[in-house]
Amino acid sequence: MNINYEGIMQSIMDYGIKIFGALLVLVIGLRVIRYIVKLTSKAVVRANIDESLKPFLVSITNIGLKILLFISVISTIGVHTASLATVVGAAGLAVGLAFQGSLSNFAGGVLLLILKPFKVGDFIETSGQMGSVKEIQVFHTYLVTPDNKMVIIPNGSIANSNIVNFSFNSERRVDLVFGVGYESDEDQVIGIIRDVIDKHELIKKDPEAMVVLSELADSSINFTVRVWTKKEDYWTVHFDLLRNVKKELDKNKISIPYPQMDVHVRKDLL
Repeated sequence: MNINYEGIMQSIMDYGIKIFGALLVLVIGLRVIRYIVKLTSKAVVRANIDESLKPFLVSITNIGLKILLFISVISTIGVHTASLATVVGAAGLAVGLAFQGSLSNFAGGVLLLILKPFKVGDFIETSGQMGSVKEIQVFHTYLVTPDNKMVIIPNGSIANSNIVNFSFNSERRVDLVFGVGYESDEDQVIGIIRDVIDKHELIKKDPEAMVVLSELADSSINFTVRVWTKKEDYWTVHFDLLRNVKKELDKNKISIPYPQMDVHVRKDLL
């Protein structure tokens, strides 16, 4: 049996050259992609476009260029792109099923950027999480919670969940409930609360603040307070009202009762 060593060596050399060329294309291509992605990132930062689109465009550019690089490397080895397209088409269904979660996240990211229920910088609540939107990427959205934790949520989950955008409108309503003892004069309590509201510079005069007796509870008379302020002043007004109303009620010797129960003993049953 004659073995054609020259043919084998020639084939090894040919494939070796192709593999070396493919590796060279891969290394150079990755460097070029890194450079292009950096340029793209700088360009979108300078461009006058929506902040939400910037990380998404950079991610799309990075993924698209790497797909093209993969095709170039395969072609350098000697695989025909037509054959590669056939293989990819045949495997498309299996890949789609295997990565349906990722495809769902990609589709969710596209929907979020088209419909724009929120943008970078908005404070939102979705998928059981609450925080400020830091980035909207191809597959995930990044939130920073009030205690400075990073939360990464799949875009598919957000697209299929309820979204509460606290930053959408320029104004927010602050709702509070104050309970006082039954011996208190309700007109006096309403006057005290309204006086605190009128003195606060961050509370808007229009719409008018609402202070009403809303409930005769088991241990207290409850007053509902609703005032409007700018969205960025919400928590300042919230905490100021709690503190200032408490101070004024104490100053006027109006009690804020603890939950209590009166027990009456009938002597005739003893």
